[in-house]
Amino acid sequence: MTKQQPQMISTTNAPAAIGPYSQAIKLGNLLFTSGQIPLNADGTLIEGGIEEQTHQVFRNLEAVLAEAGATLSDTVKATVFIKDMNQFAALNAIYASYFGDHKPARSTVEVARLPKDVLVEIELIVSI
Repeated sequence: MTKQQPQMISTTNAPAAIGPYSQAIKLGNLLFTSGQIPLNADGTLIEGGIEEQTHQVFRNLEAVLAEAGATLSDTVKATVFIKDMNQFAALNAIYASYFGDHKPARSTVEVARLPKDVLVEIELIVSI
């Protein structure tokens, strides 16, 4: 049995990786996204609070998933990094609006600092 080779997924509809990593990696029927932060596709930071930033993170995730032929409804696990757990209710309401009745497994962790001092970062594991 030969070992499957990972496939890099990349789209210009989401911000390019700002370091030595890929936007996502597909291995077999699983897709692992890198954490997405609230940057426009051109790399500029989204202004605003947790609501605006969370919406942009989901737009980025949707763009990466679309490139791989997937949607948010294919998500099996989400990991959410938030700078301030006091903003969890606002983030959670937006999160719920993107997933609807689909409820993937999730971890949410408050962190001291995120890249570019953003308020939220989300990564997904998706079944394709």
